[in-house]
Amino acid sequence: MPLYNAEISAGSMMFPESRRVARLLLTHPSKEQWFEALKLDNILQKKTPATARRQARLIRNRLDTLEDEAWSLIADGSQEVATQLLFAAAIKHSRVLADFLRDVYAGHLRRLEQNLSPTKDWEAFLAECVQRDPEVANFSDSTKAKMLQVVLRVLAEGKYLESTKTLRLTPPHLHPDVVRYLKRHGETTVLSTMDMTQ
Repeated sequence: MPLYNAEISAGSMMFPESRRVARLLLTHPSKEQWFEALKLDNILQKKTPATARRQARLIRNRLDTLEDEAWSLIADGSQEVATQLLFAAAIKHSRVLADFLRDVYAGHLRRLEQNLSPTKDWEAFLAECVQRDPEVANFSDSTKAKMLQVVLRVLAEGKYLESTKTLRLTPPHLHPDVVRYLKRHGETTVLSTMDMTQ
């Protein structure tokens, strides 16, 4: 089983779409109901069914790493809580994102560096990934570039970067509801990855 996959390249956090999918998952839809919501009701409001399917699959795979309690908070909680839980789900779903945060982002913070240097950081990071999982060497250059683009966008959407232009590090303080949820569900690794203040 490969350690890393390029699935994150299918999309960033997609906040409004994730809220809609979380609401749908809370109804525990059958396959038919899921298909109907995507294709007939077009809940993701995408132009093509293929895009809706691809993005819905990614969002669902992320949300499936969390419990119903988190789905409720994502569906109807404050933007801050929902965003941080979506970020937790993205970390759980993507080893690439989790390791980039732990190895690269946290390293910059420790060294008191204020900005990421994406090209240099990404190349060094991918070289380390290849050591852990030789399959990474087979990713195409366009896939690697897309992965970096999405990782940076997820970090900006999660408020870990000021923006994808400045790449300035701005680690957020985690909302107490998010901390409580992660602790209650034994998600200590995810919590320590997200909480840069520790």
